[in-house]
Amino acid sequence: MLINYGYEIGISVPRATPLICLLDVHPERRKDINSEAPFHALPAAPSMMYLDGFGNQCRRLMAPAGDIMLRLDGTIVDSGKPDEVAPHAREVPVELLPHYLLSFLLGSRYCETDRLSQVAWDLFGSVKPGWTRVQAICDFVHSHLTFGYEHARGTRTALEAFEEKKGVCRDFAHLMIALCRCLNIPARYVNGFLGDIGVPPSPAPMDFSAWTEVYLENRWCTFDARHNTPRIGRIVVARGRDATDVPLVNSFGPHTLKTFKVWTDERPPEVQAASA
Repeated sequence: MLINYGYEIGISVPRATPLICLLDVHPERRKDINSEAPFHALPAAPSMMYLDGFGNQCRRLMAPAGDIMLRLDGTIVDSGKPDEVAPHAREVPVELLPHYLLSFLLGSRYCETDRLSQVAWDLFGSVKPGWTRVQAICDFVHSHLTFGYEHARGTRTALEAFEEKKGVCRDFAHLMIALCRCLNIPARYVNGFLGDIGVPPSPAPMDFSAWTEVYLENRWCTFDARHNTPRIGRIVVARGRDATDVPLVNSFGPHTLKTFKVWTDERPPEVQAASA
């Protein structure tokens, strides 16, 4: 299938301000892009690309004083298959993990493993290790937190989400990541595009989505504690230890968000046929 994706983000800065944006499709999915209009900034602001330490594609530019609009639009080829389910996938002992994965076992800005460790072992220590245990964590986070855009708070940590019992998708991801790490299971934060493909459409405005990848059986497996069901059409943008590593827009100076539009939709069959 073909999926349309894109965004239109407008911000205002009081003076010329450097920006780093993580808004481009992740390098591992770029081979699947069917077409993509060039990144557009209005007023014009030349950008340069680089890969960060997590392999994400970053865009660096200087925003002129005042309002600036960032826009990108494209289509990508997707398998149309839902997230893989591997119920027999096993945990990998810490001593056998590759060195580069060890950072995904440690506490981070939004994932306080030191303060959630006892909670994790009390809740899941006796659950069968592997996929069964990770799914139990996903089930718990899904039922423990109440989702609502009115609950959004940029500083909420995993522990605060656990205690407040509410949040948005990033809070669901952070709590799941922290609980997995407490149990010595590598987990990382993912953001990207996720449309309502194969599920009833949500009346809420489209947004970027956050979910979790957990390392089992020598591969990364997708879990989404907010939805807690395999979904179709995830388009990864960036991965990191938590949201600190993958801000959509990181400004080196104050900025005010003025416009935020995201789209992710399956192209109708007749349009796909015409594009073939």
